[in-house]
Amino acid sequence: LFLNMRCESGFVSLWLSAVGWALTAVTLGLIQWRVWQVADLTFITSGEAWVGLWRVCFYSHTLVTSGFRVMYCQSMALSDSFTPPEVATAQVLTLLGLVVGFCGNAAAVYALRSVYFGLEKQTPIRRAFAVAGTLCLLSAVCFLIPLLWNLNSVVTNQTIAFPSNFHMPPAPVTQKPGAGIGVGIIGSFMMIVSGVIFILYRFPVKMGPRVECS
Repeated sequence: LFLNMRCESGFVSLWLSAVGWALTAVTLGLIQWRVWQVADLTFITSGEAWVGLWRVCFYSHTLVTSGFRVMYCQSMALSDSFTPPEVATAQVLTLLGLVVGFCGNAAAVYALRSVYFGLEKQTPIRRAFAVAGTLCLLSAVCFLIPLLWNLNSVVTNQTIAFPSNFHMPPAPVTQKPGAGIGVGIIGSFMMIVSGVIFILYRFPVKMGPRVECS
């Protein structure tokens, strides 16, 4: 029973880490990080605009971006002078966090594989679990910093000085956090939980030449 619990905890933490990493990867592509409610419906006919990490989009009957039917989008790059610091930071840290999280999952797979096949040397395996946990925690931090920073900007109704070709108002009437922030926070906390489990993982008792997980 003890052996099975040890094996299961390792696989559960790997599942949490993999799903958490996938959610953080999804949040990079979501444009609904900050949802602006606007009063002027001249261009933003839906009254709602989405501010993401890489672009700004809204539904419009008068402006349409090539490739879209009823949506207008403009890109927002790190080098643009109007890009706010919380968005610029997110563009860098989220990509870094994605790479670090992938490495953490790879280290976890190696560690669990070594446990399952019963390698004799336990020290390298313990180190692999420690590395996996540390990388998962670091990945979560890389995501949480920009996520919470952008969430604070939403709560305090911070504006962005978009250029005229974006057709965005000087400030929103109100704004709310979008799915991108929510998904990212959930994924980050899953990475934190898995990271802690990996770091606290204890090597199971062996049964014969290899560890048997059932």
